[in-house]
Amino acid sequence: MISPSKRAESISYAIREVVVYSKKLERKGINVLKLNIGDPIAYDFETPEHIREALYRAAEEGYNGYAPSEGYEELREEIAKREKRRNGMAYDVDDICITTGVTEALQIFLAASLNEGDELLVPGPTYPQYNLITAFHGAKPVPYATIEEEGWQPDIDDLRKKINEKTKGLVIINPNNPTGALYPPKVVKEMVDLAAEHDIVVISDEIYDDIVFEGRHHSTASLAKDAPVITFNGFSKVYLVPGWRLGYAIFNSQDGKLDGIKDAFLRIARSRLCASSVGQIAMIEALKGSQQHIEEMVRKLRERRDYAYKRLSEMEGISTSKPEGAFYIFPKIEKNVWKSDKDFVLDVLSNAHVLLVHGSGFCPVYGKEHFRAVILPPIETMEEAFNRMDAFMKRRLSE
Repeated sequence: MISPSKRAESISYAIREVVVYSKKLERKGINVLKLNIGDPIAYDFETPEHIREALYRAAEEGYNGYAPSEGYEELREEIAKREKRRNGMAYDVDDICITTGVTEALQIFLAASLNEGDELLVPGPTYPQYNLITAFHGAKPVPYATIEEEGWQPDIDDLRKKINEKTKGLVIINPNNPTGALYPPKVVKEMVDLAAEHDIVVISDEIYDDIVFEGRHHSTASLAKDAPVITFNGFSKVYLVPGWRLGYAIFNSQDGKLDGIKDAFLRIARSRLCASSVGQIAMIEALKGSQQHIEEMVRKLRERRDYAYKRLSEMEGISTSKPEGAFYIFPKIEKNVWKSDKDFVLDVLSNAHVLLVHGSGFCPVYGKEHFRAVILPPIETMEEAFNRMDAFMKRRLSE
């Protein structure tokens, strides 16, 4: 057998890894309630009709060939208008590149910017791809602490201690996946000021920017005077098209500090051809058309957040912070009679038939002894899932 590369051997993606175990049960006819993946379409959310129609129309009108590598200009213009309208930021279309989801934006950026031995500061816990892709390129992801007792807010003192001469960038995920934390402007400003002080780039993942339950999200770039900021965003979550794989990167650097990385980013973007042509045309309509679905989606998610928070807070052996954004909750396993949080998740799956994701898959340091669940399902589905978990916890902790 031909052996795989050493790089590939290190790849493990917790969110989908647990699905392998779930499928074994489902093949036996067992009904597994899935709380593992952040896909609204897997539940009772639906892509808005005018966006679906725009996709069909784009195909009918002939947008079936390759798009420009950096994306259609009209779509980039609409993204720039959104940034001006929402965040007060003025961008040129050449500051924006359309990608196949935020994950590809991240892949391209890290390939364009990291050398072996570099370090990337990532929130602990973080979306797993930041750890995986950084390590894949021979660099080191360094988690900075977030404080659970303060709603998973970043620990600025810990962040400061972890900056050194190898630090290449600082990642901010706001609202946060997996914790649902929303960082206030004061905290984000402290972080970007620290980055500017040490001359490192800020990578701001804002894919959940309009999914906020109290207050509002402030873009990182709008709070950064001196630090160069690359913003990742996309359409999967807010516009309910996760399978269409459409995201974008925005470069914000008035002094030219990002010119080299931007040039490298675009060279890699050209080598991978382009993002979906018909999808891009449909996203023009998504940005120009009705935004009414966002308010309705957030209303439903707020109700489901409140229900999940109440049930998990009342569950024996579990505690949790209340999410302020995105659609995740990240509870702590208080009475841990399991060897690891992954063992806990697999035990819940095997005996309660509820699929969660182990917290150490998001960070081996700050994610351990936790698990992530989505708050996307209808309350009736969550009720059944939490009833199963509640009975399971009582049974296990009494043994």
